[in-house]
Amino acid sequence: MARPSPERAPSASEQLEALLGKPWPFPGRPPKHDLSTWRVTDDWPDPVPVTLAEVEVFERWFGDLFDELFSPPF
Repeated sequence: MARPSPERAPSASEQLEALLGKPWPFPGRPPKHDLSTWRVTDDWPDPVPVTLAEVEVFERWFGDLFDELFSPPF
């Protein structure tokens, strides 16, 4: 005698639809701006100014890593 096959578990989208009562993903309006026309520009000064306090924070948190990366091999 063959066993009945267990039902398939609902997908995450199906579970959200059951909980929310609306299809997922929600239909929405199109983006306000066409992102394909956007440009990214870099207007930072060269070199980027860094304060002594910022350097000390990096040395405190990443000092061991910096020592390992930048020290000469033995």
